[in-house]
Amino acid sequence: MTDRLEGYGRIVVKIGSSLLVDRESGLKRTWLESLGEDIARLSGEGRQILVVSSGAIALGRKLLKMPAGPLRLEESQAAAAVGQIALSRTYSEILGRHGIETGQILLTLGDTEERRRYLNARATISTLLGFGALPVINENDTVATSEIRYGDNDRLAARVATMMGADLLILLSDVDGLYTAPPALDPAARHIPLVERITPEIEAMAGAAGSELSRGGMKTKIDAGKIATGSGAAMIITAGDRLFPLRAIERGERATLFRAAGNPVTARKRWIAGHLGSTGGLVVDAGAVKALCAGKSLLPAGIVSVDGEFRRGDTIAVTGPDGHRIARGLVAYDAVDARRIAGLRSAEVATALGYEGRTAMIHRDDLVMEAAAEPADESLRIA
Repeated sequence: MTDRLEGYGRIVVKIGSSLLVDRESGLKRTWLESLGEDIARLSGEGRQILVVSSGAIALGRKLLKMPAGPLRLEESQAAAAVGQIALSRTYSEILGRHGIETGQILLTLGDTEERRRYLNARATISTLLGFGALPVINENDTVATSEIRYGDNDRLAARVATMMGADLLILLSDVDGLYTAPPALDPAARHIPLVERITPEIEAMAGAAGSELSRGGMKTKIDAGKIATGSGAAMIITAGDRLFPLRAIERGERATLFRAAGNPVTARKRWIAGHLGSTGGLVVDAGAVKALCAGKSLLPAGIVSVDGEFRRGDTIAVTGPDGHRIARGLVAYDAVDARRIAGLRSAEVATALGYEGRTAMIHRDDLVMEAAAEPADESLRIA
């Protein structure tokens, strides 16, 4: 691996439970202190670091003296409630010695999948970074249920990297990268130092979860890689059990680098296209279709009709006069107001609404063309 950490300005570091917590002795404070020194050094170089930390449930069950084995939902939530306080306090103490303030962010699945909550979470984390604080992020295990959770912090970390436009996602784990087969099962398995693109063959190399302290496994890391690399972030998987684990990456210790497959703008449009359901739609005329294919925003004048009920910020479908869907995007108006201004020129919008509204019904930055629309600019097409 030749990239090391050079050139990456915003880095998300995910820490697995088994790195932080020992079943017998509890929190591995010496290891966390070494990571704190790594983070302080990178922050001093002008990098922005975000930490996605597992360990709350594992630490909480230790503090509450819960028996080994699977936990019931309510036991996991109780363990998380106790463990999260202890974990946050430790991060604050260790990083505080280096003059770094920390902020705790607890997310649920809806916070990154529902547009309004996504924007709010992004704004909060961006503000913390702007003040020089380090966000420590975890899933809100005290309220999440099996139906509304990520299930592992690998995918959560990838969603955070996407949301924050990170350059690099580092998964610190109990394995030192991707192998051709699970090395515990196949002694002949070969380490893969570089993955240019995640293919079905790469996905087939994934194994299962490694310990009761961890929900994840190589499969979730590959899933995270698909999310992160598609958003324009590179990803590194490496063993984090050594002291100063980020320095170890810099000096070339064994790891697997997954190359970024896109850029943050493309990633955002992929997110719009693939992760949000359409709650309504707009039918547009031929002139609007031509404008959209040329990379323009959708203006009210080109709208023929408004279908369904939606609110500002929802993802809706855009359909051409022939009935074929040509795009999806984040709408700037509620359905009620969209009907009021459909077909109107920009100068007429304020009069119809009674207030100064946005110029575009869907701004081009919030709009994704369907492949069938054959946009003139290939950068607008979703592969």
